[in-house]
Amino acid sequence: MNGDFAYLDELVPGIRWDAKYATADNFTGKPVDGYLANRIVGTEALCTALGHAQEEAASLGFGLLVWDGYRPQRAVDCFRRWSEQPEDGRTKQRHYPNIDRSGLFEKGYVAAKSGHSRGSSVDLTLYSLSTGENVRMGGGHDLMDPVSHHGARGTTPAEAENRELLCSIMEKCGFSPYACEWWHYTLKREPYPDVYFDFPVT
Repeated sequence: MNGDFAYLDELVPGIRWDAKYATADNFTGKPVDGYLANRIVGTEALCTALGHAQEEAASLGFGLLVWDGYRPQRAVDCFRRWSEQPEDGRTKQRHYPNIDRSGLFEKGYVAAKSGHSRGSSVDLTLYSLSTGENVRMGGGHDLMDPVSHHGARGTTPAEAENRELLCSIMEKCGFSPYACEWWHYTLKREPYPDVYFDFPVT
């Protein structure tokens, strides 16, 4: 692993994670190339900022659940190959109900060069510290649909408020949101803004 990268759980004790692309629980329906372990990796700067975000969330009664951090370029290439395969319907209803899988790149839900591969982007949500339950956000991780956009119609007032709460926590701790995905944030001062890494997550 690159010397400036770290395992999130080692730098931020107590943070919860579920590395979706190391499992079959993602839009491709199977583990993705480059994810050999169910752990979250990121630049040390990303991990440090997430530590601050976790403290901020905890002060409000919430914890962070992280779904993805650093993403090897080979994983993005795997997404591209998947998008070119015939539709099998296995994950469509849950992840891209209103578009064809071939349109995921065109519509900006998946990028040929992902900010995740620079090591300072993260996919995450909030959960309640009192119940352990994930906060309702009006759609799950990688629901590639307009309802996942910030400010989208189709969410309840409570869900919209929860999205705004996550956004305020992340922005306060040095992150910028991505307009199309309520769960995706990138460190404003990322250490490798022009480098796309490809080492595997092990």
